[in-house]
Amino acid sequence: MSRPSVPIRSALAAMLGAALASCSSGQAAPLPAGHGLQVIELFQSQGCSSCPPANANVMALADRPQVLTLSWQVIYWDYLGWKDIYAQPAFTARQHAYADALHHDGVFTPQVVVNGRGDVIGGAKGEVEGALKRFDRGGDAVTVALDASQVTLTGASAPSSVYLVRYDPRIVQIPIKAGENGGRTLPHRNVVREFALLGKFSGGTRHWNLPAAKQAGLKTAVLVQTGVAGPIVAAAHT
Repeated sequence: MSRPSVPIRSALAAMLGAALASCSSGQAAPLPAGHGLQVIELFQSQGCSSCPPANANVMALADRPQVLTLSWQVIYWDYLGWKDIYAQPAFTARQHAYADALHHDGVFTPQVVVNGRGDVIGGAKGEVEGALKRFDRGGDAVTVALDASQVTLTGASAPSSVYLVRYDPRIVQIPIKAGENGGRTLPHRNVVREFALLGKFSGGTRHWNLPAAKQAGLKTAVLVQTGVAGPIVAAAHT
């Protein structure tokens, strides 16, 4: 685990990751019918040498049915000599919102947030798999009807934020030329490229028209979260 103020991997974090990994074994059983889309969010940076193992573990789940993985590239490792080409301040702000919601004293990389309900470091094999079990959210509390141009929410809900996420589903290999990962070529998948708050939802039926994507080939997801960065109660993707 790496924090922006101390760019050193923590032995304690490694021990924690190993302990969490030991709690999960084998492959997860298929999710039951009616299960909502499970959302795995990785916060990482191309300038963080602790991040590639967590990235590999998250990418390994990207093709699983009923699972959406998203990679949010943060900006606070750019000072080490390599500017992450996908990082945006808005993505870092989302991670700070999670830090507040999950009662952390700051942000760190790598961080894997599952369904907005809990997080792990994600670097140990099986750690993300175990988090999927611990932070499972069951079915959607709200019905989401989504296509490329509009989304409609229907159902009962506590006050929630409705987010639009556009991400690149391709596996893209990026050569890193400086910083902690200098000389490596790192794979990226489901990297978030656009992020916006569509509005608030407190139940009933609400409809939003979606703006056109700024880049060809992006997929669209909608996340419904209690508060600003609370538990995800519904999610869908194209």
